[in-house]
Amino acid sequence: MTKTICFDFGNTRRKAAIFENESFLKEVILLNDELETIEQLLAEYQPQKTILSSVIEHNSQIEGLLASQTRFHKLSHLTKANFTTPVGKPETIGADRLALSAAAVHFFPGKNNLVVGLGTCITYNFINQYHEFIGGSISPGMEMRFKAMQVFTAKLPLVEKEWNFPLIGYDTKTNLLSGVIAGITYEIDGFIAEYARKYGNFNVVLTGGDTSYFAGQLKNKIFADSNFLFKGLYALSETNNS
Repeated sequence: MTKTICFDFGNTRRKAAIFENESFLKEVILLNDELETIEQLLAEYQPQKTILSSVIEHNSQIEGLLASQTRFHKLSHLTKANFTTPVGKPETIGADRLALSAAAVHFFPGKNNLVVGLGTCITYNFINQYHEFIGGSISPGMEMRFKAMQVFTAKLPLVEKEWNFPLIGYDTKTNLLSGVIAGITYEIDGFIAEYARKYGNFNVVLTGGDTSYFAGQLKNKIFADSNFLFKGLYALSETNNS
């Protein structure tokens, strides 16, 4: 049995997914990106392959450690992928968006795919039926919206997300909840509707930490998978760590 660890270093959290062959076993939240943390993970699971997707300035010594103990690949615009990137500056595409695009083509080949990633930012990633990532949109994520209203105003408080709120807020807290969470729902539905109007053979994937909630709120038909990015990383590891 071949084990693979897929590392995802995002703006908010550092995570890893353990795969045994093609089977997703578990997700691990990493406290930091220190060598000791990574060494402990390698010792526990003893993977043969590793891959790293990072959108932050991570501890660069990690790459040497992973390369010395496993077949290692760092995701970049030079990665061998199942899609092309006919955009002006492919080197500026975030590693997370590359992984999501790879997963879209792997699981839904021959379709116009819109992958919505719910992270620190919300990314809308469009991969057409010819397996070309041609771009999309980026907007503030949920936590960023809550924090921005607190930071850039004199009196608005910072509120924590709650899923039980009215459409029409009756106090400051519920007004903020409605504005952010309902607003994101309408934003996603609006983007989906515009893409669907323009493209046939169309498929939508929703992924990220809050997938389970927003998936139930959207009017449009979608495929929801909170581990979609990890599955894309695994597919890329198989291609680049063979």
